[in-house]
Formats: sequence, C-alpha cells, structure tokens
Amino acid sequence: MEDEHALQSALLDKAEGTAHDEEEQAGHAAAAAAASNHEGSVFGCNVSDSAGRATSPAVTNDLGGHATNAHDTTNSHDLAVGHVPGAPAHLPFVAPSDLLRPSASAFRPISGSSGSVGGQTRPGTASSADTARSRSMHPQDREQIEGLRAVRAFLKVRTSYDVLPLSYRLIIFDTSLLVKKSLNILTQCAIVSAPLWDSKTSAFAGLLTVSDYINVVQYYWQNQEELGRIDKFKLSSLRDIERAIGVTPIETVSIHPLQPLYEACRRMLESRARRIPLIDTDDETQREMVVSVVTQYRILKFISVNVKETQMLRKPLRDLKVGSYKDLATATMDTPVMDCIQMLVKRSISSVPILDKDGTVLNVFESVDVITLIKGGDYENLNLSVGQALDKRSDDFPGIYTCTLNDRMDTIYDTIRKSRVHRLVIIDEQNQLKGLLSLSDILDYTLNSPLGDGDD
Repeated sequence: MEDEHALQSALLDKAEGTAHDEEEQAGHAAAAAAASNHEGSVFGCNVSDSAGRATSPAVTNDLGGHATNAHDTTNSHDLAVGHVPGAPAHLPFVAPSDLLRPSASAFRPISGSSGSVGGQTRPGTASSADTARSRSMHPQDREQIEGLRAVRAFLKVRTSYDVLPLSYRLIIFDTSLLVKKSLNILTQCAIVSAPLWDSKTSAFAGLLTVSDYINVVQYYWQNQEELGRIDKFKLSSLRDIERAIGVTPIETVSIHPLQPLYEACRRMLESRARRIPLIDTDDETQREMVVSVVTQYRILKFISVNVKETQMLRKPLRDLKVGSYKDLATATMDTPVMDCIQMLVKRSISSVPILDKDGTVLNVFESVDVITLIKGGDYENLNLSVGQALDKRSDDFPGIYTCTLNDRMDTIYDTIRKSRVHRLVIIDEQNQLKGLLSLSDILDYTLNSPLGDGDD
C-alpha cells in the first residue's frame, strides 16, 4: 500500500505540479527561470518527504484527476462547462448543467457508513438517544447528517500536513522584491499567491494574494500621475498602500502543519481566507519556517477523494440554504473593468457574473483576471470593458461551472474531485442566474451545518 501511495503522489506531482492554489499548476522550468531572473528575492524550494510521514495508507493525498477541457467532448464529468476559445466576447460561455446529476451509483447504500470515516473506523458510537432521534427523521435527512458527521470526524483526525503531496515546489517572495517583478513571476509560474519572507528579521511576513494587487490598482486609479513611483513599489510597501487608500489590512492566519485539518478549516472560515499558510518552527534556531500553503480547494478535494460518505449528501441545494442568492453583484460585457473591480472590493467578493440583456449568464469576471490585465505594469488595460478584458484570458481557460437548485452536494463533491473548480454559478433551465456557490459556502456548510443533536 505504501508503494501504491507513493506512486499515486508521484502521479499527482506530474499531473498537477506542486502548487496548492486553485490556479497553481506551475511548471518547474518557468519557476526556475523566474527565480534566476530575480536572484536574491525569490526562493524556490523543492520539498521532498522521503523520510516518510505518518500518513495512513488508507488515506491518499493523490488529488489527481484532470481538469475538464472544453475541447474534450468525451469527458463525462458531473458538471457543466462552456468555453469558446478565441470567440467574440458576446458569445455565450456557459452550457446548461445537464451533466451535473447524480449517477445511478449514488443511490446504492454505503456499507459500513454508520461506523466508518473514509474507510476507517470512526471513534465512538451513537448513543441510544441519538439512535431514537435518528429513527424519527426522514431517511434522506438522517443520511445527510451521517455524511456530514463522517466528514467532520475525518477532518478532526487528519492534519494539515496530510493534505500535502510527498514532493512539491514552494515559491516564497522576499519583501524587498518589486511589486512589478512579483506580478511577472506569478504570471510565469501560473500561480496567484505566494508566502512573503522578511530577510531582515528572518520571519514569515504574510501572504501575497490577488487582493494586494487590487489594492495597487485602486491606488493607481486614485493617483495616476504617480505611475513611475508605482513601478518602484516593493512588496514591503503594500501596507503603506493599504493605508493610503483606506483599506483595512487583512490579517493573515496561519496554523502549524500538525494541527487538525478541522482547525485549519475553522480558521479560514472565521477569517474569510481562501488559503492558510502552514508555519513550523525550527528546533535549533526557533525561527519560523514556511512549510506550504493549503487552499480551500485542496481541502475539499482531499475530502472528496478520501471520505466515501460524501455520497450520502443527497439533499438538493434548494433544501440546504447554502450559497448566495440575493442582491448579487452583476455586470455586462460592456461594463468598465474598473466598475467590476470596485464591486469586488466593496462587497468583499471574488467574482462578478456577466449577464446579457435578458439576464442569461455569459461568463464570470474573477479577481484573478486583474493579474492578467496589469501584468507587465500595463495599467491602461483598466480602461477596457469586461468583454475586452475577458478576451485576454489564455486559450486554455476551462470555462465556468454551473449547477441548478436541484443538484446535490454529493455530485458537487464529485465534481470537485474530478475538476479544478473555484465556484459554481447556480442557474435555471434557461441559463438565468439564480445564485452563486463558492468553495467557502461548501466548506462552511460541511463544517457548520446543524446536525440537530447538538453535535458540531
């Protein structure tokens, strides 16, 4: 089993690269080139766990599985993806969610589900009171609760370290690096975030994310005459930029890699963070060490791969009260990009659905699109319309993922297992926007949805 586990992890490293962000599939050559071009400011680390870790062979961190490509017409993933590479911006980018439906296997009973977690024995048994209460429930409700309880028990016995592959590359930016250069490196390595390191104090200095670049964009928009100065900003200046535009600094939460994965999820939800750095301490120097960064996507995929009880989550979205449905921020293809960026900032959201005049979903403007627009310091792109901005995406953009209110959490978890999903746009039969389901929504439901028995 250990050899099989090592092989699975090796395949993961080959298929997905070593990144832990939703968009992080960095090539080694690109990372090496970026590091050599900015020597002394970028740290590229190959981390290998050849000594062996305390990971049970019954739990795999092989989060493999290829992302759905719009050109792959034979793919039968449980999702709906639409994309027209190189097509005019006014064409539809989504397809109906006909494929996001429970398979026949989803209705088969799960053997041993009442006493197992991801194929392992779950500590403790239900009390007689719990058993009586369970019998009075609707079978679907009872099964839903058992599925959630199994996932939570799994998260409490696994550590954040367990999520990591056996070998991976970690890129860290020194705070003395220019903001402009950091942006180019992120683009070259196909990543959207990186840990920061203060070489003067030899300490972890936070996490560089898309929000930091959006702050730079806002500063430029308010002080366009200072473009020359902006090009000389260093990463250490990001806090000064936040103060200048009146933005409250986002506290970077972190966790020790051997803490329970449940605690990492809880901290991310409390801070509204989409990723959390794993920080350890060197035994000899007592200085901080950045081990890696774990994202919501990787955690949810880890769950979907290892916890078979996710198949028990069969209630439709309309009955779960999960997702956002009211007062949604939307735009059209003609909306100025800067208006969309302002929506992202004011509402603290990561995406804005793009609709046509009839309310049909065409696409989604994402916060990560800002990186594509301003790479190379070309702030003139901020004057573009949304449609023009989306045309600048790479040809391998997979499209957007959709579902309906009739779709269930088990099929959504299966979609996460098979594809690199950031969010799902909830639509009706006419592709009209109904709501948004983010990874934060899914994680929050999984951890915090009431079980009806006082259990967490």
